[in-house]
Amino acid sequence: MNNPATLSVAVASADVINERSGASAGPRGPRPKRRFSRRNIIIYGTLIVVALYYLLPLYVMVVTSLKGMPEIRVGNVFAPPIEITFEPWVKAWAEACTGLNCEGLSRGFWNSVRILIPSVILSIIIASINGYALANWRFKGADVFFTILIFGAFIPYQVMLYPIVILLRELGLYGSLTGLVMVHTIFGMPILTLLFRNYFTSLPQELFKAARVDGAGFWGIYLRIMVPMSLPIFVVAIILQVTGIWNDFLFGVVYTKPDLYPMTVQLNNIVNSVQGVKEYNVNMAATILTGAVPLIVYFISGKLFVRGIAAGAVKG
Repeated sequence: MNNPATLSVAVASADVINERSGASAGPRGPRPKRRFSRRNIIIYGTLIVVALYYLLPLYVMVVTSLKGMPEIRVGNVFAPPIEITFEPWVKAWAEACTGLNCEGLSRGFWNSVRILIPSVILSIIIASINGYALANWRFKGADVFFTILIFGAFIPYQVMLYPIVILLRELGLYGSLTGLVMVHTIFGMPILTLLFRNYFTSLPQELFKAARVDGAGFWGIYLRIMVPMSLPIFVVAIILQVTGIWNDFLFGVVYTKPDLYPMTVQLNNIVNSVQGVKEYNVNMAATILTGAVPLIVYFISGKLFVRGIAAGAVKG
């Protein structure tokens, strides 16, 4: 027969052992969060609503561009196409008329490419050099120059339209792609210089000082140290310039002539054409074709874009 006193001693000993081993403390660490908590429901519900708000127009554009006009006239814009056809895409690219010109978007596409490539290259090269000089080489008047650039970033484009028309006319570049390239390069300079300057400021200054001690000069440090370390901010600059230049309508319609109109101006002329029947499927296909280039560029380099914005936009 067990003695009650013996049992009490045994229970007390077991409690002491459990307390020392931590067994009596129960589970440790933070309590696992519920997957369907009120906070998660609000956050994900808001994100889903916002995503649907932006994706629904894109869905309508895609399904409409794949339908024939008899199916579109039924009136259900959200219904998927019963019979898929790519004829609207072909017509939008090569046959749609803008006035007397019935070449579709193809001519505008190549005009946009001829505008885009030199504008992006020139603006990024010049802005990166400006940002590098402002961040690492303290020359006389650097603060004044930087202030002017920041001020220029916030000047409305519309204010400068007519003065630039006069300037390009005097230079003999009005109505040419070269003049439009110059305009895009100049107007992209302030914001890109600001981004590059902030990014270069965030890089370790010890690398710059060590290169100076080793005898490297202005261009040696820029080409061998700064550029290889600055891929994210170069991607940011490329995306910003590609998006801004490719989607530009105002400069394209003001500073060029009909034979040199970029793709956005051609799209506007196709959509707003008053000749013949309004072909909504062709208009939707033309809109998707026009926006495809910046979308592809962004989706390919989206992660680097976020990294570069985080490093170049908040530091410095």
